[in-house]
Amino acid sequence: MLSPGTEEEDLGTKKIEIGKPPTKWEVYERILRVPYYIVFSRYTNEIRAFQLVGGHYEPMNFTEGRLQMPELSLSLGLWQGSFRDIERLWLRWFTLEGKLIPAPTEEAAAATERAMIAEQQAAQAKRKAEQLAERLRQLGVNPDEID
Repeated sequence: MLSPGTEEEDLGTKKIEIGKPPTKWEVYERILRVPYYIVFSRYTNEIRAFQLVGGHYEPMNFTEGRLQMPELSLSLGLWQGSFRDIERLWLRWFTLEGKLIPAPTEEAAAATERAMIAEQQAAQAKRKAEQLAERLRQLGVNPDEID
């Protein structure tokens, strides 16, 4: 997360001071060599992304509004919606093809909904089978003897 008070350090524009601890940018770029460095401002909804190329961070380009990370089979982009009962623009993971990857809570809610629908369909099918069995009995056919 990009913070107004630490923006220079977060974006690697702060001057290196001799005798001072390394900045966040220096740690990620030169010490840890993190392949992707991404900052997001929740105030401006702006994403800035950098990829480690030849030992230095280079700005990344967006493809269809997302940052592509083929080595991870992921992309990262903005999504408008409600998450944890908060409506806003969110930073979210997508597949490389652009399909939103649900958060665990979203996946659980979707699974619960699918289970409820399946339960309703099963109950409806059972009612229909019982109605058909009753109709067969009215016609003089014992449904229990049908193979």
